[in-house]
Amino acid sequence: MATKKKTDETESTVEAAAAETEAVETQAAATEEAPKKAPAKKAAKAEKTAGSDDGEAKTERKGKRAEKVGVVTSDKMTKTVVVRVDRLVKHPIYRKYVRKRKKFMAHDEQGAKIGDKVKIVETRPMSARKRWRVVEIIQKAEL
Repeated sequence: MATKKKTDETESTVEAAAAETEAVETQAAATEEAPKKAPAKKAAKAEKTAGSDDGEAKTERKGKRAEKVGVVTSDKMTKTVVVRVDRLVKHPIYRKYVRKRKKFMAHDEQGAKIGDKVKIVETRPMSARKRWRVVEIIQKAEL
């Protein structure tokens, strides 16, 4: 009977060891799968941002840049103009339209003069107060 007890004990320990190795193998397999998925996602993102086949890097913008139309009020600075943008806003209580004005400093490569009607577009900060750029001169000033 003593030998039978020993064989029962060894069989139970062998089964326990087999169960532990299966658990360890499943954990190892789970940890191996996680890193494999992450580089695949990064590679997919890299392919999207890589651009065309000729090797050029292409960046895509999400959203649309703000555009405004206004009148140039000052052109005394070098490559900078001040653009006044007028808009009508309905008063919340009196329901009357009120004219609001705001001045924007814009980078000007077009050569706009005082009185010109221009379209400006939002861009990266170019100086402490300049965050707009003149895209086109819609109407020249009448002299």
